[in-house]
Amino acid sequence: MSSPPQRPPPPVSSRIAAMSGSVFSRLGPAIAAIEGECFPLHVGDTWRTPARGAHLSDFSEATHPGLHRYTRPEGHPALLAALHDHRGCDPARTLVTAGATGGLHAVLSTLLDPGDEVVVLTPCWPLFPGIVRANGGRPVFVPFYDRLAEAVAAHGSEAAAVRALIAPHLGPGTKALYLNTPSNPTGRVLGEAVLAALAALAREAGLWLLSDEVYDALVYAGAHRPMAPFAPERTVTAWSFSKAYGMAGARCGTVELPTVALRDHVRKAAMHAVYHAPTVAQLAGARLLETGGDWLAETRALYAAAGAEAAATLGLPMPAGGTFLLVDVGAALDPDLPEDDALTAFLLDCVAQGLILAPGSACGPAHGRSVRLCFTAAPPAQVQRGVERLAALLQSR
Repeated sequence: MSSPPQRPPPPVSSRIAAMSGSVFSRLGPAIAAIEGECFPLHVGDTWRTPARGAHLSDFSEATHPGLHRYTRPEGHPALLAALHDHRGCDPARTLVTAGATGGLHAVLSTLLDPGDEVVVLTPCWPLFPGIVRANGGRPVFVPFYDRLAEAVAAHGSEAAAVRALIAPHLGPGTKALYLNTPSNPTGRVLGEAVLAALAALAREAGLWLLSDEVYDALVYAGAHRPMAPFAPERTVTAWSFSKAYGMAGARCGTVELPTVALRDHVRKAAMHAVYHAPTVAQLAGARLLETGGDWLAETRALYAAAGAEAAATLGLPMPAGGTFLLVDVGAALDPDLPEDDALTAFLLDCVAQGLILAPGSACGPAHGRSVRLCFTAAPPAQVQRGVERLAALLQSR
């Protein structure tokens, strides 16, 4: 008796299959072949180790019985209390998540129906558009941070400029607007007039505001202004220990929601993805908030110096905040190649010199003539040697 015909399993989701696995996919083999000194300035990390007393190795079962057990899905009580005491977060509206990445993923899983649009102000954090797509949404890219000053000059005010840049991209399917201040990758810190204009536009269009503020403690010029006070009824604020406290590998962040009801819905989405952020990382986070102030001040000063030196070498203004520079390399690209291929060729030339940078196109389709450089990813002297190689390469074209 013959066996019945066998069919292969179904394909993966077309939505996921269409996503890029990495912004460095085309550079991977060349990066793997680097010999000699390497300058890994493509990922937003730090050479610093966390503050004393807040390393994961500082926690044990002996000092924290039950360390290996689940904690509450909304967050460990010690961390929620520390967030309230040191950051003013309402525990009833706060959710501890697996980094800001996990938090924003849970938020979009909660807010989006298939086909909903999210306006993404660009240049943007490269992972955010993928988070939108993974949750069935469609990112709508709006060049903003590098166009704002020109728009203000043309229209006479921040309010008019914000409306001119964003309003044409809003439609009946727009559900939310994503902003990042301080900005990855431009370093721009949005001021009160811009935030107020974004709030007014969101109210008029009936949108959620997704405010990514993971770099709020890393401001070198001016002051950080949170989005929530301008539109408390519709602002979701994402934050993370990854950037401010050098804890990227610990995967611990937060989202603060405008209502308890929305927090409870987002909690469901996060719980069914990762249940909760690692318990030990949450305890480390609580200790950092309580004792890490001096470390943070020292780190901010070191980052500011590294950013200023890198910017000066490249002839760029000092970033107001964050850990990145966005460098226009358009004049160094091969004009005979399509833009994407020309940028890849330039990045491969960088890799040949041990210098790894992120393509600006990962920050939005209008930025394919730029590269993103993280000036905190390696010790300052190493970063500066890499920056000098980039400057020499640009000058040779």
